[in-house]
Amino acid sequence: MTTSSAPSLGIAIDRLGNAVAGPVIRPGDGDYDEHRRIWNGSIDRSPAVIVRCETTGDVQAAVRFAAEHQLLTAVRGGGHSFPGLSTCDGGIVIDLSLMRQIVVDPDNRTARVEAGALLGDVDRATQPYGLGVPAGIVSHTGVAGLTLGGGLGWQQRKYGLTIDNLLSAQIVTAAGDVTTASADENPELFWGLRGGGGNFGVVTSFRFRLNPIGPEVMAGPVFWPMEDSERVLHFYRDWVADCPDETTTIVFQRRLPDRTTVPRELVGKRVVAIAACYTGPVEAGAEALRPLKAFGSPLLDMCEPKPFLIHQSMFDDSYRHGGWYYVKACDIAELGDEVIGTVVEHGERMSSLLSSVAIWQMGGAVSRVGEDDTAFNGRNAGFAFNISGNTESADGFDDERQWARNYWSALSPHHTGAYVNFLMDEGEDRIRHAYGETKHARLKALKRRYDPANLFRLNQNITPD
Repeated sequence: MTTSSAPSLGIAIDRLGNAVAGPVIRPGDGDYDEHRRIWNGSIDRSPAVIVRCETTGDVQAAVRFAAEHQLLTAVRGGGHSFPGLSTCDGGIVIDLSLMRQIVVDPDNRTARVEAGALLGDVDRATQPYGLGVPAGIVSHTGVAGLTLGGGLGWQQRKYGLTIDNLLSAQIVTAAGDVTTASADENPELFWGLRGGGGNFGVVTSFRFRLNPIGPEVMAGPVFWPMEDSERVLHFYRDWVADCPDETTTIVFQRRLPDRTTVPRELVGKRVVAIAACYTGPVEAGAEALRPLKAFGSPLLDMCEPKPFLIHQSMFDDSYRHGGWYYVKACDIAELGDEVIGTVVEHGERMSSLLSSVAIWQMGGAVSRVGEDDTAFNGRNAGFAFNISGNTESADGFDDERQWARNYWSALSPHHTGAYVNFLMDEGEDRIRHAYGETKHARLKALKRRYDPANLFRLNQNITPD
C-alpha cells in the first residue's frame, strides 16, 4: 500500500497534521473507528490515515502527500459508494465531509456547492427559493460522487441529469494543482468529469444551474400486491409511453417496511410500486398522475401534494447507514413481455426487508443531450435497473446478494449498458462495457493526461495504460 516504512510514514503524518487546517486521524485515535466507517456496512477497512479536509489547500496537501508516499488513495464525499471505494486498507482517505458550504444565487439561478455536501444540504439551501438541482432520491447521498457518475434524480426527464446542470467544477489534480473545468476552460476535462467519476482528481466544489421545483410537488408512490405485478407493469408500460417530461417515475419491488406510514397488517408484504414526481404545478401534477392513482386496487396510495423536501427524503431510511448493500445494474431498452416476465418471477424471490429493485424511467430531457456531449453513457436507454440485495447485517446477506445476481443474469439478453454509479467492483471489462469502446478510449487519453500514475484508482477506474 505504501513504499514508506511505518516509522517514517508516522513522522510524515505528524508533519501533514501541522500543515493542514482539518483534523488528521490515524489508528488509535479516539474517533478513528467513527470516521473510518462508511455507509455500506458490509465494507470494513482500516486506512493508515484519514485527512478531514476543511479547505482546497488541505486537499492539495493531502494529494501531494499521497503521491509522495505512494499511498493507496481513497476520496470520500458522502461515502455512499456501493463497493466501498471511499475507503481503503493501509492507505489514505481524503475526507471532504467538512467541506459543505453552499452559496445560492437565486437571481442568476446558480449555486456553488462544496464537495462534502449531501443532497439534503443542497435541497435545504435551494428550496426556500423554489429552486433545485435534479439529483438523487436519498437525501444523505453525497453530491460529489453522484454528480461525477451522472446523477439520476426526480426531475431528470424535465431538466436532465445532475451533470446536465453542472456549469463548472474546481478540481485538484494528481499533481496537486488546482484547476477549473467548464465549457470554456479545460473543456475536455469538463467532458470527462460529467460521467467519468473521480478518475481525474479531487473535485472540491461544483457550480450548478438551478431550476424551478417545489416547494410543493405532486409526488409519491402507489403500492399494489406483488401478485399484481404483471398487470401493473403492463399498465405502466402503456401509461409512460406518452407521459409528459414533467413526470419522472420509478418502479419499485420490495417488502413494505415497518414505518408509521405503513399499516401494521401490511408490514413485510411483497409489493410492486410506482413512485412519481411531477415537476410543475401541483394542480397539473394531480391531473397528469390521475391514471396512476386510479389503476387497479392499490394497497396504499402515498402519491399526493407534499413539500419536495419530504418527497426527496422519503427513501432515506430504506438506505440507512450501516446496512449491508450489494447491487447489480443494467440498462434496458424497453419493458417487453419477456422483461416483464423476468421482473415478475424474480421479484417474488426477495427475502430481506431491505432488498429492492428500482426501475428508473429514462428519456425526456436526458435523451435530448447529445450522446457524445458528456462521458455519461446511456442517453438512449429506456430504463435503468438497480437490483439491490440488502440486509441489516451479515445475516442473510449472501442469499440476498445471490438473488440480485440471479435477477440480473436473467435480464442479460436485454442488457444495453449500465449506470456507473450502480456498479460494484466488477473489473475493467465491465467498466469498458458501461462506457462503450469509443468513450472508454477517450477517457483513457484524458486519464493519461491528468493522472498518468493512476493515483486516483479507487473508483470505477479508467486505467491510463
